[in-house]
Amino acid sequence: MSDATDALSHPASEPPMLRVGGLEGGYGAVQVLFGIDLSVHTGEIVAVLGRNGAGKTTFLKHLIGELTPTAGSIEWSGGSIVGRRPSQIAQAGVGYVPQEHGVFPRLTVRENLLVGARRHRRDFEVLVDEVFEIFPKLADRQHQAAGTMSGGERKALTLARALMGRPRLLLLDEPTEGVWGGVVEEIGAALTRFARSGSVVIVEQHLDFAWSIAHRAVVIDRGAVALAQQITEGSSRDDVERLLTFSS
Repeated sequence: MSDATDALSHPASEPPMLRVGGLEGGYGAVQVLFGIDLSVHTGEIVAVLGRNGAGKTTFLKHLIGELTPTAGSIEWSGGSIVGRRPSQIAQAGVGYVPQEHGVFPRLTVRENLLVGARRHRRDFEVLVDEVFEIFPKLADRQHQAAGTMSGGERKALTLARALMGRPRLLLLDEPTEGVWGGVVEEIGAALTRFARSGSVVIVEQHLDFAWSIAHRAVVIDRGAVALAQQITEGSSRDDVERLLTFSS
């Protein structure tokens, strides 16, 4: 994606909080990413779309520090985070919600949230009230073991726990996969609320959901950006759907 695309909605005086340039990487000798460019501003939700195996999850793992790029740059809040450990990137204000249910099954909902607030223990009660306002079902189940909840509820808990860390950037991998409608709506509302002051990069398979909350769509095909499009009311998604259906 080019900076010209960003300039359509952001003044040049506002630099992006996340800037990825020419990112290449993968798993050992297997290259998956081929020169990805992406920038995200504060207050923006960017949906990263693509078919299975396109490189979306691999891209997120490079951003969070689980994988190290072989080329290119990743700058967060004006500084490089390439080579930093995931814990250091989290401390810098980046929250990560993985595709799998990242909960501690034997801990209660409340105890899981306490783990998420480990750097903000003094503000735990304030933070937990905020996430319970967003996810009221978690409030009803706060003393229930996380492992006994439904898949959708565990997804909501994973996002809530990330919010307890007070991130400025949220990276989410397929947050609506296997989630029923009511929880999907809560997740969408939570991300929209978070984006009032933060930034979001969401990898998503469900185009309807992504289109309903995102400001921009980026389609990754075979490890490269095939299309970047701003999303406005009434904007066509024909080109996106074509790429998702008929990958080159």
